[in-house]
Amino acid sequence: MNELDNYIVDNNISISTLSYMKIKRLFDILFGILGVLALIPISFIILIINFLNKDYASIFYTHTRIGKDGKEFKLYKFRSMVPDADEVLKELLKKKKYKKEWDKNKKLKNDPRVTKIGGILRKSSLDELPQVINILKGDMSLVGPRPYLPREKKDMGKYYNDIVKIKPGLTGYWQVNGRSDVSFKKRLQLEQYYSNNYSLSLDIKIILKTVKVVLSMNGSE
Repeated sequence: MNELDNYIVDNNISISTLSYMKIKRLFDILFGILGVLALIPISFIILIINFLNKDYASIFYTHTRIGKDGKEFKLYKFRSMVPDADEVLKELLKKKKYKKEWDKNKKLKNDPRVTKIGGILRKSSLDELPQVINILKGDMSLVGPRPYLPREKKDMGKYYNDIVKIKPGLTGYWQVNGRSDVSFKKRLQLEQYYSNNYSLSLDIKIILKTVKVVLSMNGSE
């Protein structure tokens, strides 16, 4: 057997699944190239807006996330929070009302760390656009589970192994089925479903629903 045949056997991958993976990667590359072309002018506009608001920190934000098979990678986003957001979060979690919400959803609905331009970026989902760089690099795919934080691994519990079987995505089954309106546990259940039932037809449905969600700006806190 050749190297490809050995890979298929060793990883118990069917021919149909391998074809799906190839098609998905080709589409990711095409989308990534188009996304980077769009990223350039948008980055310039955000830079000017931040400068006018006397915010001179980097417009980009990198964060370590969990990728396929548990391998960590650096995720790129437009910064939507104050520069010292992690330190501010530590102080916020000392307050009961923020701690309770964070423990349940792993995020804050009305996060006081979000800047004015950051709120617009989040509402329009533009803060996610730099992830096209991760897609081109192969860390992520257009469609897949959310790229979780290393500190969330313990909270993911029994869902972890299923979710990390595939690359995380810029959009996914959770994002088009409630997003910020669902609990952390429900999110994990949705992610697990996708990881165990991914297909080209399901990906197309998710992409179409993503366009609808982004245009309506629903659930993008």
